[in-house]
Amino acid sequence: MSKSFTVLTILRDINNELQKARETFPPFNSAHEGHAIIAEELDELWREVQANKAGTGGIDNPKEMRKEAIQVAAMTVRFVYDLIDLDHD
Repeated sequence: MSKSFTVLTILRDINNELQKARETFPPFNSAHEGHAIIAEELDELWREVQANKAGTGGIDNPKEMRKEAIQVAAMTVRFVYDLIDLDHD
């Protein structure tokens, strides 16, 4: 499989998703809420993995799977940003 992207592209997409979420939703109120959001995003990724019919090594829905993985990463960063990183504004 050819990689037509870089880690910087992935990080940019995570940042874009994070910014979109921050503009749309208020900060996480608690670790429990943050965990629930991450779990929900992970469940959505898991459903995409389960829907994959391409078999071992293949992915027949890469765009949707990538989107869900980016959302998991973005919400994990938001967890740290909203709840743990005490130096943010």
